Amino acid sequence: MDKARRHHDMGGLEAGPVDRDEHDHAPWEKRVDALMVLLGREGILTVDELRRGIEELGADAYDRYCYYERWMASMTNLLLEKRIIEVDELGERMAEIETGRREALP
Repeated sequence: MDKARRHHDMGGLEAGPVDRDEHDHAPWEKRVDALMVLLGREGILTVDELRRGIEELGADAYDRYCYYERWMASMTNLLLEKRIIEVDELGERMAEIETGRREALP
């Protein structure tokens, strides 16, 4: 890949056909989208920040994650960056969900 090009920049590269078929979004994808809308309305995150966060994902994560997983990773990193949530708090909540002690959604 060209050294001036970052891993997320696909512009002008041969990528094959684009699937333009409409599809139903999974419930978790709808929740991620709704969360971004709410964070934007509250002035906590902007679309530009979301994009920056996505572009800052490492090449491995960027290639491995699907569209809304990139959003989730970006939003999480931005909330941590802004100290709206703390790493320990996030880890504890993830552990609770993993072990089933609490519902995934309040």
